[in-house]
Amino acid sequence: MSKTKYNVAVAGATGAVGAAMLDVLERRNFPIAELRLLASERSIGKKLKFRDQEIAVQLLSKDSFKDIDVALFSAGASRSLDFAPAAAEAGAVVVDNSSAYRMDPEIPLVVPEVNPHAIGQYTKRGIIANPNCSTIQMLLPLKPIYDKVGIKRIVVSTYQAVSGSGTPAIEELKNQVMAYAGGNELVHQVYPHQIAFNCLPHIDSFLDNGYTKEEMKMVNETRKIFEDTTIGVTATTVRVPVVYGHSESVNIETREKITAAEVKDLMKDAPGVLLVDNPAECQYPLAVDCAGKFETMVGRIREDESIANGINLWVVADNILKGAALNAVQIAEVLIEKYI
Repeated sequence: MSKTKYNVAVAGATGAVGAAMLDVLERRNFPIAELRLLASERSIGKKLKFRDQEIAVQLLSKDSFKDIDVALFSAGASRSLDFAPAAAEAGAVVVDNSSAYRMDPEIPLVVPEVNPHAIGQYTKRGIIANPNCSTIQMLLPLKPIYDKVGIKRIVVSTYQAVSGSGTPAIEELKNQVMAYAGGNELVHQVYPHQIAFNCLPHIDSFLDNGYTKEEMKMVNETRKIFEDTTIGVTATTVRVPVVYGHSESVNIETREKITAAEVKDLMKDAPGVLLVDNPAECQYPLAVDCAGKFETMVGRIREDESIANGINLWVVADNILKGAALNAVQIAEVLIEKYI
């Protein structure tokens, strides 16, 4: 008989995504017996509020996971590589938000609305990987289309918020805006160029093929999640001066014809998706509207008139929530409902 409450650890609890994980656990009323907050040495003893209590942060170590059922990791790839195997060995199921394990063939890469069956593969290593934020929000609306008519090719351009680079990037954008307004010099440290009033076609490091790591994540993760290596995927990822909310222009070529009206009908029933598509009234997904919301918003749905089976979509989601914390908690919800 399964438990009614579970011991949960959050590794990286003091970071932006860690804080969002606590918020999502509370908002979704996750059944918690004990909540263990873990972080680096500089955060030991710091108290974070959860529900009606304050919980002191403990040191993240290999001995932190005794009696833990689910460990949510958002402490960076290097710490996940160091500590996630120890958590799994202690008996916890790890849901890791970093890039450390996403392309490991033994570790499931999961978006619960898209491939929940993959969660059962956690038994191989005791670890489940959370996909890249941009991949998650793109695949939510594409899944019902893929199931109905198949997808041959995806061309995606992203417009990604600075919060994807962490709190220092948010501060850099704010400081640059204030400096611009005051006629002062705009200083940059997080990004190689000014981000205020600018767009940077550069997220993560460049690879030998001319793409960035962020772009190739979208290519490889899409194929792994859909379990379909035949899909052609190409991506251009751009950092824009928005605080929260990634936006994406997605163009797909389907294997069979589907109309824009049919796609809109699919979106109305797609789990986790909110259709916002009334251009006549200037209603379409906006980054400022998605911030703090669980839904992935989809609009500007129209047929690509340059090819026989083409569809365009505009997709917007809170990158810290559905792109990270919410997706991780949803994985944990499936775990406790069906597996542990």
